[in-house]
Amino acid sequence: MILKKANVLIVDDDPDVLTAVKLLLKPLTQEIITEKNPENLNWLLQKNTIDLVLLDMNFNSAINTGNEGIYWLRKIKEWKPNVCVIMITAYGDIDLAVRSLKEGANDFVVKPWHNEKLIDTITDLLDKKEGGAKTSKSVKSSTGQTSILGESEVMEDIFHKVNKIAPTDANILILGENGTGKDLMAKAIHERSLRADKPFVKVDVGALTDSLFESELFGHKKGAFTDAREDRMGRFEEAEGGTLFLDEIGNISLQQQAKLLTVLQNRQVTRLGTNKAVDINIRLICATNVPLQELANENKFRKDLIYRINTVEINMPPLRKRAEDIVVLARHFAKMYSTKYMKPLADFDNTATNKLRSYSYPGNVRELQYTIERAVIMADDSLLKADDLIFSVLESPAESIIDEDNIQLSTLEKNAILKVIDKHNGNITRAAKELGLTRTALYRRLSKYDI
Repeated sequence: MILKKANVLIVDDDPDVLTAVKLLLKPLTQEIITEKNPENLNWLLQKNTIDLVLLDMNFNSAINTGNEGIYWLRKIKEWKPNVCVIMITAYGDIDLAVRSLKEGANDFVVKPWHNEKLIDTITDLLDKKEGGAKTSKSVKSSTGQTSILGESEVMEDIFHKVNKIAPTDANILILGENGTGKDLMAKAIHERSLRADKPFVKVDVGALTDSLFESELFGHKKGAFTDAREDRMGRFEEAEGGTLFLDEIGNISLQQQAKLLTVLQNRQVTRLGTNKAVDINIRLICATNVPLQELANENKFRKDLIYRINTVEINMPPLRKRAEDIVVLARHFAKMYSTKYMKPLADFDNTATNKLRSYSYPGNVRELQYTIERAVIMADDSLLKADDLIFSVLESPAESIIDEDNIQLSTLEKNAILKVIDKHNGNITRAAKELGLTRTALYRRLSKYDI
């Protein structure tokens, strides 16, 4: 659809946002309608022919969580399923904005936006609606080389999120089990950023002792300690202008956390043995397989440091939760290792693909990769069979115990919350009062049940 023929509805309780968007889009569209109160949405959608809605994630709430926005998104999709919806959000709510994609949103924009980017997003969305364009199936670097593959819904959400945040300077925390590809994701984000032509420096901070931590990250002056035989630049300075990737950050001590926090707050490092501070300009990406919030609750990780490193969070799913990607990845690795070892292009018969799909992959993508590499090397035929796939004996799948009574109680509580919120048209304060909860307690339950 041509933008000039589009009717756009903007719903936001900030009058400045309504004015700004109206002034921007009015010359470009057929009609612009603005509305502060989302409770008028149904009436506006029935009265007017609306092609696209720009919907704020938060409405007049003491605790901005985006739940009100998601509630009204659901209502829009219930009333007018074919209307395009773009969510308006802030950096701190990007995880919720990505969640809104699962609820039916077509896209989201981050405040403050660039006007040209907002216009391009709206135009592309209307064009896709008319032409039925498909979503991305990979994250690619600036050179066009595919870094991470996937066709599952959870990976499509991640790709969409990366496309939004990579060009920014937002600090990113990547979470996920070992072997899920956290380091590859960090590299892919750097290569898609405006810092792609600058250094990408990786440090496994979890392996650094207290004595090495400052020297490795901040550098040292000759003679600062016994083995300091020459001046050395730290990793922060090495990454100047580019990206610093701190892997396994969940394993650093409280003393190391305090030193790192000081550097991030001041944007300066001081080499050991000197008093001269050096300004730094880096984009920080951190990764861990440890849930930092759990460590913070146990006083093992500083909450103020979590806020510093976690402007945006990316959760890399375990391979068992992205089953649609297993054969896609296996074929990618088969092609890669067939080329590397100069063997005929390997593929899989039905017995092999069935075995690939039925395994639990406790070692995640890394385990799959090593399994395919070994199969390509050892197989006598280019068509790989189930017997050619030998999974690692080093990995042992974690067993989970499910308490059926707890599941039933959780389901009852979730349904009760949904019913009361719907009764009060998404008003969290009224819903919390009826449920006998504080707003904070209700928000915790909304997060717990992914509502």
